Amino acid sequence: MSESTAPLPLSVLELATVGTGQSTAEALSHTVAVARAAERLGYRRIWVAEHHNMPAVASTSPPVLIAHLAAVTERISVGSGGVMLPNHAPLVVAEQFTLLEALHPSRIDLGIGRAPGTDQHTALALRRDPALLSAEQFPQDLLDLLGLFGDERVEGGLSERFTATPAPVGAPSVVLLGSSGYSAQLAGQLGLPFTFAHHFGSPNTVAAVELYRESFEPSPVLQRPYTIVTANALAAETEDDARRLALPGQLMRLAIRTNRLRPVPSPEEAQVDPERAAAEAMPSNALIGDPGSVVARLRRLAADTGADELMVTASTHGVAERLRSLELVAAAWGLPAAERAA
Repeated sequence: MSESTAPLPLSVLELATVGTGQSTAEALSHTVAVARAAERLGYRRIWVAEHHNMPAVASTSPPVLIAHLAAVTERISVGSGGVMLPNHAPLVVAEQFTLLEALHPSRIDLGIGRAPGTDQHTALALRRDPALLSAEQFPQDLLDLLGLFGDERVEGGLSERFTATPAPVGAPSVVLLGSSGYSAQLAGQLGLPFTFAHHFGSPNTVAAVELYRESFEPSPVLQRPYTIVTANALAAETEDDARRLALPGQLMRLAIRTNRLRPVPSPEEAQVDPERAAAEAMPSNALIGDPGSVVARLRRLAADTGADELMVTASTHGVAERLRSLELVAAAWGLPAAERAA
């Protein structure tokens, strides 16, 4: 398939969710299954998120999980969606990701986020200094990180005295993540790819990606803007099945918004959950339905945003449902399977 006729790339955001009756080990084994399936089905990349002190999410350390996923796959890009930079010293992140890049050349993405991805008490336990948790520190931390990766535009900072690795051959791909105009504008000014977290439910997706493109300045790593837009998408054979399987994820989002965290309930538990009506009433831009309807809405999202790539995440209880959703979406989208594309 030629580049001109190939479908827009699709990728996967994986949260390593822990459902009721599941252990951390089981949740992580499910993530491995998702990564292998994503590669086989022709998805471009798989990213894992950073969350802390949450009973429903096992992905607390993206670099550790990335190392494992890259080792059990062969071609798919593996990265973070994202590493929450306020939680970590830039030198530590740079050392982790240059090591990953050395182990898996040209396959490592470093998605960087500005939010802590957790509550302030946990963020403080991670970073230990309240002064380092301010959003005002983020641009300097990001510049330090780029400098440690060898970005020659960065003058001064940590790279004057430190190296992230002694003899680099390459650097990971750095992508700025965001759900606001701030991150969009910063990504544009630095000439970095930008990923907008549309799956958060923000109504400002189109405005943010337009601001990114308006702010974009070519850089040594990127000559033209590159936008990835995420979407919460769950497909099943029928609309009714998809709605039933999506309900556990809706309950998890309600638990997060009301700060009553818990594991993801099973579909059976979700049907009789006392919070069901409240969860179903929450505003949502999730794409839930049969494969044709989900893909049609994904195509509309791509057209509305001008995205260069879409990244899907399926929020539900079981891994079988996540895998089936990826299969159905890949087939309906027209992704070339890895075996045929290789």
